[in-house]
Amino acid sequence: MRCGRDGRTTAQLDGRHLAEHAGFLALPRNLTAFVDDRAGELLILDPYGPESGRPVVESRIPVAVPAEHLAADHSGRRIAVTTGLGRNWAAWSDQLTAIDLAAEGGPSAVRVRTRVGEPGVTFAGSPDDPLVVLRHREPGELTAYRHADLMAAAPSCPPAEPAQTLPLPDHDGHGDAYDPLTGWLFAAAGSGVHRAREHGGVLVAGDTLPWEAGGRTGGRGYYLRLDAARRTLWSCVRGGPSAPEEWPDWTNDAWWHHLDTGRGGRLGLGPGLVFRLAVLAGHVAFARVHPDGDELILVSTTDTAPSVTARLPLPPMAGAPRRGGTPWDGVQRRAIAASPGASLVAVSRGGHGEVHVFDADTARQTALITVPTPLDEGGHLALITPNDASSMDPVGR
Repeated sequence: MRCGRDGRTTAQLDGRHLAEHAGFLALPRNLTAFVDDRAGELLILDPYGPESGRPVVESRIPVAVPAEHLAADHSGRRIAVTTGLGRNWAAWSDQLTAIDLAAEGGPSAVRVRTRVGEPGVTFAGSPDDPLVVLRHREPGELTAYRHADLMAAAPSCPPAEPAQTLPLPDHDGHGDAYDPLTGWLFAAAGSGVHRAREHGGVLVAGDTLPWEAGGRTGGRGYYLRLDAARRTLWSCVRGGPSAPEEWPDWTNDAWWHHLDTGRGGRLGLGPGLVFRLAVLAGHVAFARVHPDGDELILVSTTDTAPSVTARLPLPPMAGAPRRGGTPWDGVQRRAIAASPGASLVAVSRGGHGEVHVFDADTARQTALITVPTPLDEGGHLALITPNDASSMDPVGR
């Protein structure tokens, strides 16, 4: 792992194993966090620290692994980490870790047992007494726990009973987001984006946002991301054949919903695999993988209605997904990262140890960064700029 600006290495962590599904979590004070899935630790990083004489690792906190999702409250003081499958074929872990970074005597972590599965996580409610909200798939459900109650739990992983539950559709939940300004939390499912927020100390369900928008129908979103500056919720809606081996014929639409006006729409991105997205200053970026050629797609968010402004070719990957195989078993992928405070976007070239950096304002590549590891399966990237307000999206990406 490296931290640096302009391609210059300012710090390097060796022997760490980032929990890819949980990703990086942006925190206030230009900090970021991730889970080391081998060591069982949450690392709080100070990426700009080495330039000012501070260590790059500010804190190390023990957590349960394999980490599935992580999220923070709006202050960045309280964090929750859920566990998932890891390198197993079936869900087996029911542990949830609650963390208080400002506890008396230093950061403190408590582990409890909830439900076996692959839960997503968000925070909701009062800044002084927030709720930790888990999104479960089987059966579909939101379960809410007071963070203070979790921190007061006894040692030895006791079971924790939720303070409240709300139903969700079974089996197909995938994707979480939270808007600190309105208090709405969002959970993606096949039936749409389900909403809930705290009111009077309890979670109250809101109307479901449909995937159908802008005259385009079919498919469902597998990822949610908040553009806090533009007050817009984003996803990528996947349609087409259900078989993984037919992935080159999957359809992909950029789905957006403006949180304040209620306007929304969908934009066609093209066939193939579109995994995650990244939020820039003035754009949202998608990486599309396809046997006929990969590309970086830039969608402008500065106009009333978002529009595709550039499609930039990406160099092919040896070991890329092929026709007739799945797009995720033993193949290379691409990671994508950006900062809401800059026009840059970074895309990895899995298996080649390369990160290509583009400027969305000029639609040109500005840098090629090489790293000493192959970045198998795309690796994982975070692009950080000072005081970029990325912590307004308090869910790990």
